[in-house]
Amino acid sequence: MLLSLFIAAISLALFWMAAFTLWWQMHAWRTPETLAATRFAHPDGAQGLSFSLLLPARHEQLVLEHTIERLRESTHRDFEIIVIVGHDDPETAEVAERAAARDPGRVRVVVDTHETKNKPKALNTALPYCRGDIVGVFDAEDQVHPELLAHVDHAFTATGADVVQGGVQLINFHSSWYALRNCLEYFFWFRSRLHLHAAKGFIPLGGNTVFVRTDVLREAGGWDQNCLAEDCDLGVRLSSAGKKVVVAYDADMVTREETPGTLLALLKQRTRWNQGFLQVYRKRDWRRLPTLGQRMLARYTLMTPFMQAFTGVVIPVNVAIALFLDVPVGIAVISFLPALTALVTFVFEVVGLHDFGTQYGLRVRLVHYLKLIAGGPFYQVLLAGAAVRAVWREQRGRSDWELTSHVGAHLVREEATR
Repeated sequence: MLLSLFIAAISLALFWMAAFTLWWQMHAWRTPETLAATRFAHPDGAQGLSFSLLLPARHEQLVLEHTIERLRESTHRDFEIIVIVGHDDPETAEVAERAAARDPGRVRVVVDTHETKNKPKALNTALPYCRGDIVGVFDAEDQVHPELLAHVDHAFTATGADVVQGGVQLINFHSSWYALRNCLEYFFWFRSRLHLHAAKGFIPLGGNTVFVRTDVLREAGGWDQNCLAEDCDLGVRLSSAGKKVVVAYDADMVTREETPGTLLALLKQRTRWNQGFLQVYRKRDWRRLPTLGQRMLARYTLMTPFMQAFTGVVIPVNVAIALFLDVPVGIAVISFLPALTALVTFVFEVVGLHDFGTQYGLRVRLVHYLKLIAGGPFYQVLLAGAAVRAVWREQRGRSDWELTSHVGAHLVREEATR
């Protein structure tokens, strides 16, 4: 009897978590009006704001020059590019200095002298040098649309926002089976999920293509240099302070990036993000959110690593019990509820992959749909492993920054995107 009740409780918990996650992923597609509202409004031609674009780069000499050139092509008339390099990274510094020499009025280089390097320390190093009304953050491998700043300028002016979060999209879905799933994950997160968070008044900001009013950012004290998810932390603190965050997604305007080059790199990246979420949860800034609904959403979102670790351990056990143990029929039916949500999720992902290909003009073939479905369980195992590793690292007090390297896989669009 106790075993049956345990199976039922675990199955219902897994079903509930999967159903909520699926519902939130589908937010942008609920109605045509909701989908239309997620896009940038077209600029009216007025450009009243100035931008300081921060570009932290560490061992990114392979991709940095291309990113700087893309930013320089912006159609906005008032912006500066501040490249932050480490004092111990001469290769990247050489690329940055060369770009600054070509356009000294637009590009500046700031040197981060911290002995232990990470992204928030680099960003805080550059913050005092920012002269623009708005601070924007990009990564060293980003491919940025020339008209993005004009759209962001209009979004600030038209909505009175304190923060504007633009879209980010991994593009090289053809590179590997896990790259395919990684790209689709970003598609759902920036295309849909973040819009729900903004509407609810609680949002863990993305790591780049995020724009904050300079005075608001300085008032908040910049980024938490000890947090492994400084973007999430900033979003939580600004949400808790009642700042207005606007999210806009347009396939033409997204910042394009590449997936981690290996499974180990992806595992380490997800470990860092998960551990960062746990750190933000433990800081408890989210408790200052004004409504119970916001606090519940924050608690659920920031505890995602615990839940992923839990599901990674429990699901195989639950399936084995349902298949091989003699339990009442009703309990057996309940134990298969998580499988039902998994099936619905797979269908939604297939539709999402088709939409992703349509949005970006990419040829999605049958083999990609097969890889998407076949790779699903293995990708969940990887995410669960990263979550378990994050919990373990947090409990051990390990918070060193595991850097994700980039080679520019998203910069070359292969014929037929095979």
